Amino acid sequence: MNQLEEAREKIDQIDAQLACLFEQRMQAVQGVIAYKKQTGMAILDSGREEQVIEKNTARIQQQDLQSYYQQWQRDLMKISRQYQAKILGQDIVGYQGVEGAFAHIALQKLFPYAKAKNYSTWREVFEAVEQGEVAFGVLPFENSTTGDVGEVLDLCFGHHCYVVQVYDLPVVQNLLGLPGADISSIKTVYSHPQGLRQSAKFLQQLHIQGIEYPNTAMAAKQVAEKADPTVGAIASGETAALYGLQVLVPEVNQADGNTTRFVVISRKMEQSGNRFSLLFTVEHTAGQLARVIQRIGQQGFNMECIKSRPLPGTPWEYYFYAELVGDIGQESSQQLLEQLKSLCRSVKLLGVYTKEETA
Repeated sequence: MNQLEEAREKIDQIDAQLACLFEQRMQAVQGVIAYKKQTGMAILDSGREEQVIEKNTARIQQQDLQSYYQQWQRDLMKISRQYQAKILGQDIVGYQGVEGAFAHIALQKLFPYAKAKNYSTWREVFEAVEQGEVAFGVLPFENSTTGDVGEVLDLCFGHHCYVVQVYDLPVVQNLLGLPGADISSIKTVYSHPQGLRQSAKFLQQLHIQGIEYPNTAMAAKQVAEKADPTVGAIASGETAALYGLQVLVPEVNQADGNTTRFVVISRKMEQSGNRFSLLFTVEHTAGQLARVIQRIGQQGFNMECIKSRPLPGTPWEYYFYAELVGDIGQESSQQLLEQLKSLCRSVKLLGVYTKEETA
């Protein structure tokens, strides 16, 4: 037996032990499931997960392996959550569009074992979450190139749902067409307005007319059904394979690093995390918004983001969205919320979630 064979045999032995321990761990999870079912406790407990990951990572003595072990732990936690969701009947997740849409791709990344349920509009996803038809909804929130998805933010303002997770999906837009079609024959393309904006420079250079469609995957499906070689779609490569199209030109979005941030909404709010987001309104008087921002800074909170949107039904007034770094479970966060209530006309805690830090 040579060195390679010896190493592989040792790995096989360790894998057998790991398989046994994995099964034991998942059996122990049954107790957690029973407790959560009895108490109505949410499946995801970000604070608890971070504590477990930190504690277990500290047990790894070889420092250069700690980051790999930490990722392994995160993957294990994710599998555990998916198993709990299945047992508790909370494994149906909603999205807008059809199979192959970027929201569907994000859903598969976030909930690989879930049953995906599609809806025609973002509003229907919110309503499905509120009514308990689905456990979660996955929705686009903003794009690194084209900015906010304002309608989704407006729906957050108007519905009783909470953001419990955020996920950044790298987005590559492609020009799709029928098999055998040539780029020179494409006169019109369908895509979601965001897809058209992200690919505007490419379309202008080739004098191709863009037509807005509710969803990139729906646009690709329409191209396949029309069977017209002069019509194309701007969508993902996954969508091309799904609907029997070919990628005529890859990567037509003009910005490198094009990323869409998706939010996961739920009827129940998380109790801990390293970020929380607020929706608030202020009196329409000079300096009131500045006072709110100043108070946030004075209390030691880093405000990573603030956005404004027209206030529904009130012309020329606005509501505001802010994302703050901090754990809502801390006393300082609760004190800030109380102080903001005295400064703002209304304050809604929209979400509590954990965002992985980037180097």
